[in-house]
Amino acid sequence: MRNTKENIEYGFIDNSTNSSIITQKKGQYISGYSVGILYIDNCWYPVIPGNVANLSTYDFPVRLKKVKNSQTMKILNGDPEMLDNVIKAAKELEEEGARAISSACGFFGNYQKEVADSVNIPVYLSSITQIPMIFTGLKSNNKIGILTAYEKGMTSKLFKNCGVNDSDRCVIHDMSEYPEFSVIIKNKGSFDNEKVKQEVIDAATMMINNNPDIGAILLECSDLPPYASDIQRNVGLPVYDFISLINWVHLATSQKPYHGFV
Repeated sequence: MRNTKENIEYGFIDNSTNSSIITQKKGQYISGYSVGILYIDNCWYPVIPGNVANLSTYDFPVRLKKVKNSQTMKILNGDPEMLDNVIKAAKELEEEGARAISSACGFFGNYQKEVADSVNIPVYLSSITQIPMIFTGLKSNNKIGILTAYEKGMTSKLFKNCGVNDSDRCVIHDMSEYPEFSVIIKNKGSFDNEKVKQEVIDAATMMINNNPDIGAILLECSDLPPYASDIQRNVGLPVYDFISLINWVHLATSQKPYHGFV
């Protein structure tokens, strides 16, 4: 179904607005944001600035939506039992005025196609959806290094659902067994941030040293963006993550008029 003015609103108000008549979709009360973000139920660990689910991460409003009765391991493994709840939450975000939908876990990408087909707004559920664009800018013999929270979940189904047809050019490095980072998956309620940071830096450095043909790094996990700048300073490569994705989606769905001199 095509987007129409009946099912999505695009608008911008400033001093140059010519009309005083403003309308809003019936049933929508919330406004002023563009990206809705799905997140996993029953998670228990610190959500620090830079994390997808920390609202201070953004320079613009976003809206979070819990996928009810979801569980970390079921989402990480792409359990089809979760699909209906994911779609339900996505539809609720659309009804509440979201212009696009993302998520707070790269493994929501297992449901990418089905969710995109179920709503009338753009859907980018995983940072992995950026891979085709990243490859476009790299040399043909370059690879993408992926830091992931759960290598076992990096399946061909996940890649295919996210539009990636050349996953053999990806180098995957698993963070799930790192002592401090693994606290996140195990829902232990707290972690030593400096230790996590060093683990992430060490993982990225090892990956690059073992694979000098890597031309860019992608952070699969929504808990890794807080350390993106540290990774970049240490390995000297472009770093893509959920925040680069959500910023891109936001700009595409919240265009503002330009003002200036000519």
